[in-house]
Amino acid sequence: MDFELSEEQRLLGDMLRGYMADSYGFEARIHALREPEGFSRRVWSDFADLGLLGVPFAEEDGGIGGGPIEMMVVMEAIGRGLMVEPYLATVVLAGGILRRAASPEQKAARIGEIIAGERIMTLAHQEARGPRHTLERLRTTATRDGEGWRLDGAKIAVPAGAAAHELIVSARTPDGAGLFLVAPDHPGVRIRKRQGFDGAPLAEVELDKVTLGPDALLGAPGGGAEVLRAVFEEATAAVCAEAVGAMSEVLDLTTEYLKTRTQFGVAIGSFQALQHRAVEMLMETELARSMAVLAAVALSQDAEARWRNIAAAKAKIGAAGRFVGQNAVQLHGAIGLTEEYKVGHAFKRLTAIEMAFGDTDHHLDALSAAGGLIPIG
Repeated sequence: MDFELSEEQRLLGDMLRGYMADSYGFEARIHALREPEGFSRRVWSDFADLGLLGVPFAEEDGGIGGGPIEMMVVMEAIGRGLMVEPYLATVVLAGGILRRAASPEQKAARIGEIIAGERIMTLAHQEARGPRHTLERLRTTATRDGEGWRLDGAKIAVPAGAAAHELIVSARTPDGAGLFLVAPDHPGVRIRKRQGFDGAPLAEVELDKVTLGPDALLGAPGGGAEVLRAVFEEATAAVCAEAVGAMSEVLDLTTEYLKTRTQFGVAIGSFQALQHRAVEMLMETELARSMAVLAAVALSQDAEARWRNIAAAKAKIGAAGRFVGQNAVQLHGAIGLTEEYKVGHAFKRLTAIEMAFGDTDHHLDALSAAGGLIPIG
C-alpha cells in the first residue's frame, strides 16, 4: 500500500509525542489510575487545549473536521502512552453516535462541551447475558410511555460510566434497536464503579423503569443498529491504531532492556536466540501498523470492503498484540509482570483491545462465513 501522512498529520503526531514525553510518562499513568474517576482531569483538560477532543467533529459543530487518518494518529499516540483518559468512550463512541444520529439541537447542547473538555459521555451497550458482539439482540428494552419511553435492563463494562455526565444507552424497541440519552442521576438509574483488568475505569449500569421524554431518543426508534455498526467500525479501527502504539512502546522497552541487561558479563541482546525474538516482535509490530492503516483507509470504502478489511485488521492485530506482549514479558523475565513496570500494563491493555468490539475468533469466523477477505464472484 502506497501510504504517507500529510504534513499536517505528521505535525499532529509530533505534537502528541512531545506531549507524551513532557507530560505523560508511566508515573503519570499510575497516578491517573489512582484518581477517584480512574483518569486525570488535568490531562483531559490538556486534550481540550490541544484540540484533540474536536478531531472527528465537523467544523460547523466546532471541531476540526479530521478523518480516519487523523484519528489513527491520535489513537496510536494514546496507545504509546497507555493513556486511560476516556477518549475512546467520549470522542469515538459517544461522539460518533452524536455525529450520525443527533438532531441539530442535541448536537448543539453537547458537542461544544465535549470539545471544550466540559462533558464526558459514553456508550452503554454491552450486556452480561445473551450473545456477544450483537447490535440488535438486546435484553435492555425501551417501551412506549405516552409520548416518551421507559427503559429497563442492565449494561456492563461501560467505559468511564461512573464519570460520565450523560450516557447513550442502546435498547430494543418495537421497531428495532434504539439509542437513548440518559442522565446518570435520573431516577431509576444505578451506576456501580468497576475497573477493567487493564486498569481502565468501567461501570455497571442498571435501568429500572427509567422514564424519558421524546427528546431522549437519538435518531429513529429502530435506527440504532445501523448507527452502532458504523460507530463500531470506527471504534475498531481506532483501537487497532491504539494497539500499534502500545506494541511500538513495548518493542522499544524490550530492545532497550536487551541492550542493558547483562548475564555472564555481556548484554543479553548479544544472544542470537533473543535477537531472533526481537526481530519477530518487530516484524509483527510493523505488519500490525500496515493493518491499522488498512483499517483506517477502509472507513472510506463501500460497506462490503469496509467491514471485511476492518475485520481482517482487527484479527491480525489481535494476534500480533498477543505475540508481542507475550514475548516482551518472557524476554524481561519476572519484572515484565510487575505493577511497577510498563510492559505488564501494556500487555494487559493489548489483551483488552483484542477482546474489544469482537475478539480475534469472532472476526475470523465472520470472514470465513463470508468467503474470505476478497468476495468470490
